[in-house]
Amino acid sequence: MRQALALSLLAVFLGGCASDPADRDISGTWINQVAIDAAAKGESLRETLQANGPNLEWDINTKAAQARFTNGFENVEGKLAGEQSGAWKVDFYGGSSVELKRDGKQLLQAAADTDPAQTFERAQDTTVPAGAPLGASFERALYATYMGGHWKVLSGPGEGGTVQFQPDGRIDGMVGADRYALCLAGDCASMSGSNDSIWLQQGNQGNSWIFARKGDQLEIFQAINGALADEMPSLSPGARQWLLEKQ
Repeated sequence: MRQALALSLLAVFLGGCASDPADRDISGTWINQVAIDAAAKGESLRETLQANGPNLEWDINTKAAQARFTNGFENVEGKLAGEQSGAWKVDFYGGSSVELKRDGKQLLQAAADTDPAQTFERAQDTTVPAGAPLGASFERALYATYMGGHWKVLSGPGEGGTVQFQPDGRIDGMVGADRYALCLAGDCASMSGSNDSIWLQQGNQGNSWIFARKGDQLEIFQAINGALADEMPSLSPGARQWLLEKQ
């Protein structure tokens, strides 16, 4: 009898844990870790993001019934309609909606008319400044994975030296540049066509460059603009400026 009672109490306890509201709460910042892990293989960044996107980051506040996401080009805000059976519906201006659901440590975005199903994980970087723009957590995590580590300059300015690309966009050891930004989407992507592009800046002056990543090697080329003065820039790779190899 005592054993049966103990088992009954255990079942009640476990059932209570399983239905704990905290296990279903989706508040916080969630990033597309799948895309970041795919990019870590050292292939085309644009192709990787397109294959595992389009959304890169969600920022959700259930208490305020607010949810917003970025795809690297635009930030979209929606209103949480509430939770039903573990799923949260987000309504957007214009009548579209999407369903979000917590599955353990992951946030699942259900497939919709315009977007495929996607999986997100909580952002772990606690150094992202308060008030940082939407997408900053994804960007930092991507930079740390895709550009992190020590890169030896095999050819180009600073040959023989070592370069470090920091998660916050700083560069250490690169001749002629102390800041960088990877093109994820938007106008910079339209201008570079099928090529990956990177913004390199020294002080207040900067330019777009074309880059190609193949495993542990990174080539950075001058960006040649083939458009007319009154047209949107159309960038293609010119002479190679640097060849870097990840150590």
